[in-house]
Amino acid sequence: MNSTPTDTIADFSHLMPDTVINAVEEVLGVRCSNLCRPLNSYINRVYEVGLTAGGHVIAKFYRPGRWSRDALQDELDFLSELSAAEVPVVPPVPGLEGALLHQLGGTWFAVFPKKGGRPLDEPTPEDWTQLGRLIARMHVIGSGRAPRDRIHLHPRHSTLAHLDYILDSGTVPESLIDLYEDTVMDIVEHIEPLFEGIDTFRLHGDCHRGNILFRPGEGYHLLDFDDMAVGPAVQDLWMILPDRLPKARPELDLLLDGYETFLEFPYDTLRLIEPLRAMHFIHFTAWCARQKTDGGFARLSPGWGSQDFWRQEITALENQRHEIETSGP
Repeated sequence: MNSTPTDTIADFSHLMPDTVINAVEEVLGVRCSNLCRPLNSYINRVYEVGLTAGGHVIAKFYRPGRWSRDALQDELDFLSELSAAEVPVVPPVPGLEGALLHQLGGTWFAVFPKKGGRPLDEPTPEDWTQLGRLIARMHVIGSGRAPRDRIHLHPRHSTLAHLDYILDSGTVPESLIDLYEDTVMDIVEHIEPLFEGIDTFRLHGDCHRGNILFRPGEGYHLLDFDDMAVGPAVQDLWMILPDRLPKARPELDLLLDGYETFLEFPYDTLRLIEPLRAMHFIHFTAWCARQKTDGGFARLSPGWGSQDFWRQEITALENQRHEIETSGP
């Protein structure tokens, strides 16, 4: 898996509408209409393609250099395993020869069915319990085997990789590099012992409300496994919660009631919620740094990368360090 800055901007210029349509026709063996609509995606390039026989598919072209071929195959295989176990996800459509991952001009891509629905807004108590069951079912399948090449959510693995990327990206002002690095390393050294002996397995990795879709008559579906990772079960629970513990304890209890229908939850890992939140801060900063070094800086907030921005980042991490020390399940 590539965790260091690339020297050039990811090139998607070959993805013209006719090229995308021809690629979908070739791998699926179907006829497409002239519809090729780009959809919002910060890292990848995603297109809705119409089919002559009716309906639409989604062609997802992965950003070159971000993931290895094995890592991409891990995502698609996990989705296929989940779908085969009747866990509600949106699995890739196999090509004519059964392949899930395809290549066009050096860019890997996959094709998915188009699924409509509404995002998760304000869950009812019954919804929270249903979501807990859904996540547990995903984890049952996720624990079945290890991936080939997916990042491990651990301070000494994922967080240090993100820190290295940020420092090498050239986005941190030289006057603040040492302070930022020291602040992150202080958090890493403080939380690392909390991860010792914790069971880990394949996870969604980015299970926030925007990646959960409700389909009438079908219930909730999990979307976008692009950040699939290996980590502790609690990673796929804390991002859904409406607030920090203990303010979100009622929702967490409902989630866990549903979760334990299928799996016993390791309650001692609730202590990892605030450390994982700190790790997510650093992960998101690395994501933004990649946008800037990859030419996507126009999508970042005004002032991103300025002296004031990095001072605010350092302060936020210092505050989160305090939160880790003072909070508890």
